[in-house]
Amino acid sequence: MVKQLIQKIKQILQEHIRFILLFFFLLIVCTYQFPYYIEAPGGTIDISSRVDVEDGYTSTGSFHMAYVRELSATIPTLILAKLKRDWDIIPKKATIPSNEEESDVYFRDHLLLEEANQIATIVAFKKANKDLEYTNTQLYITYVDEIVNADLKVGDEILKIDGKTVHSKEEMGNLLQSYAIGSTIPFTILRDKKQMIISANMIKYDENRKAIGIMVTEKQEIKTNPEVLFHFKSSESGSSGGLMMTLAIYNALIPEDITHGKKIVGTGTIDKDGNVGTISGIKYKLKGAISQKAEIFFVPNGENYEEAIRLKNENNYKIEVIGVSTFEEAVDYLNHITK
Repeated sequence: MVKQLIQKIKQILQEHIRFILLFFFLLIVCTYQFPYYIEAPGGTIDISSRVDVEDGYTSTGSFHMAYVRELSATIPTLILAKLKRDWDIIPKKATIPSNEEESDVYFRDHLLLEEANQIATIVAFKKANKDLEYTNTQLYITYVDEIVNADLKVGDEILKIDGKTVHSKEEMGNLLQSYAIGSTIPFTILRDKKQMIISANMIKYDENRKAIGIMVTEKQEIKTNPEVLFHFKSSESGSSGGLMMTLAIYNALIPEDITHGKKIVGTGTIDKDGNVGTISGIKYKLKGAISQKAEIFFVPNGENYEEAIRLKNENNYKIEVIGVSTFEEAVDYLNHITK
């Protein structure tokens, strides 16, 4: 019985060997990844599917985050990118610093998403006069400039600076500014669950600034009433949804519905003072909003807004493009619109 089965398999392989070889050849050719990324118009994410506010108010409209679609560079996607004028081929080396690995980028982008959600919660709760309590803050290195003269790495948790415990980015920044250029500063860090001390030098970063040359991101534990829960996918990351997340949380905390039944899409980072920061990929995000039939598109003031307005006029997009510099400006605009 076994011999007959083996013989049957051999016969099938012999009869279809060309097809089998062609199949595996095409599989390899079509799935091999080249050292490029392909950026393309994305879509929107309904924030109600990513955040739950306990006993939150419902809305007649919706808030959405715009995103850029990023594809691996294979032969089929490269061909499409050449055919589609709004698809761009980006060398990986242009997006990943030479002193980093893809794992460093992954860690940074996901921690930035977590930080953005925390800041959105803080700003929304303060605006709505709701209870908020900080229970713990951790500081992680999420970027190390190539000019840094120290063995600091992405993912290191900063515990102390020169023996002093630091509890926030602001506290850390103020402490570091007290050191002169050329100073050697010991950092107590936690790496791979091991505590160690690594010294870094204060350098002249440009004509008007001195720095260590690292970016630090906060990971906070926040206790809120009502409770807020986030449900992002592992494939989603970055801080550019901060403004829209803040608006969605705030709208769930107040009885007034500031959506007025409209589909509202936007992009922009948010800081603890409610300032809206610039982002990249406006052309992809605006087109994604158009494809999803959004009525309002919030965008950071400045270059982002100017680019969005230019694209709207060039393509005759039927959407209200609203430039904002702060969360308050976005709320004020929504408070004054009607259905």
